[in-house]
Amino acid sequence: MSRNVIRGFLSILSAEVGSLLIGLLITPVLVRLLGSSAYGDYVFVLSALSIAVIVVNAGVNDGIRKFIAEERTQPAWESHVFAFYMSTATLLAIGGAVVFIAVSASGLIAQTLGQRFELYAYLAAALLVGRQLFQTGRNALMGLGLEQYSEPLAIVQKLLFGITGISLTYIGWDVAGALAGHILATGIVCIVAFGIVAQQVDMSHLGSRLPPDFPVRELLTFNLGSVVLVLLMTSLYHVDILLLRVLTSGEQTGYYRAALLVAEFLWFAPFALQMVLLHSMSETWSQGRHDEVSEVASRATRYTLSLTVLLALGIAALADAFVPLYYGAPFAPASTVVVYLLPGALGFAIARPIFAISQAKGELTPLIAATGAAALLNLLLNLVLIPRHGMYGAAIATSVGYGSMLLLHIWAARRVGFDPISDIRVRRVVTTAAVAAVAIFGIDCLLDSPLLSLLIVPAVGGCSYALVAIQAGVVDTVEIDAALARLPPSIRDYLSPVLRTIQ
Repeated sequence: MSRNVIRGFLSILSAEVGSLLIGLLITPVLVRLLGSSAYGDYVFVLSALSIAVIVVNAGVNDGIRKFIAEERTQPAWESHVFAFYMSTATLLAIGGAVVFIAVSASGLIAQTLGQRFELYAYLAAALLVGRQLFQTGRNALMGLGLEQYSEPLAIVQKLLFGITGISLTYIGWDVAGALAGHILATGIVCIVAFGIVAQQVDMSHLGSRLPPDFPVRELLTFNLGSVVLVLLMTSLYHVDILLLRVLTSGEQTGYYRAALLVAEFLWFAPFALQMVLLHSMSETWSQGRHDEVSEVASRATRYTLSLTVLLALGIAALADAFVPLYYGAPFAPASTVVVYLLPGALGFAIARPIFAISQAKGELTPLIAATGAAALLNLLLNLVLIPRHGMYGAAIATSVGYGSMLLLHIWAARRVGFDPISDIRVRRVVTTAAVAAVAIFGIDCLLDSPLLSLLIVPAVGGCSYALVAIQAGVVDTVEIDAALARLPPSIRDYLSPVLRTIQ
């Protein structure tokens, strides 16, 4: 993978890790302040809002990253792309907010969900506009190759939400306070994002007429396919929570959401890779370098498989210790739900870079078919299993839906024109995982203290997994040397002797 891909990946991964760590501090405080039932209402509102954001976004995020990164002959290409997407995003956001306000004012929300949800809907309308504008600015920066600016803003947003959201919740604003915290944090980082974008593109094109040769139809076609695609994918994230809240209770929804957040720890590195591969591979596809695409895809899939298998083993072993300690004793039932979710979360994690590389080519029909099949399977299974088994049924249904994404997107990738599994070395990964599992689960069983397990098992398990992975050839010596060459000299000089000893 090129230096630009690696640099962008590391920037996005750093932001994901930073946001994750901040979230680890925020979530248990918020859970305890709200309680399981109110927390269930809160995540229900955010899930509904997330689906609305996808519809209102209409593919702007993916479109602006893809097209602003391309080298075109049209004068001021980047500025015109930004102007087009900024105007589109603003109009759609305002339209979406009006719908939220109108539905709330009609009394339909109060009759269906309760009077308190009317206020939540008004706050969600404001947050919808803020998120749309911030994501437009942030994705423009990523498309311009400025992840070193776009990604710290995500950390700042999370930190600001922690300060404002928790403060407002603590003084008695409850769910409304948490939502207001989101609005304030998003508004601040939005202003900063546009200030940075203004230094890279000509803002005078905003509101002006586009040139006659600007490919509006091409951009709109991609956007239409992207919004269908992302909406289907987002349904995989949220249909289980929405159905669980409607068919069961806020308490079960709170437990389930807590478990889902733990299982989604598997995604932070694959998500970073997915984000950077869309705009970095777009140029590679446009230049006809198909062999390079397959090589990058296969290597990205192997790295993702190797990392997420290790994380899945660790989470499976430590879920019963981590969940009650982190969320509180009442959330202990969520531990079992975590284990049910892990196989599917693992499959979805591996599918993410494959998905992004396929999308970068712009041929979205196979991706829509694959994601649509997974979303339909997920919906049907949730409808069948939630009434019978509650949150455990939701976990099983969602795990199957998530897992199907891997098989379906391997098929889609081959239809698009590349092979993402030509060099993933499954046997070597399985061997490594089997050896590491003995160490991880064995040590966890020997330790009586949950806190000791959380401190010791990740370190021992990670070291044993890395040692066996290198010995088994999951990662080549050439790949290790290439990775070391990109590190700062101080870190490289420290790691090189260690890795030479292991090899």
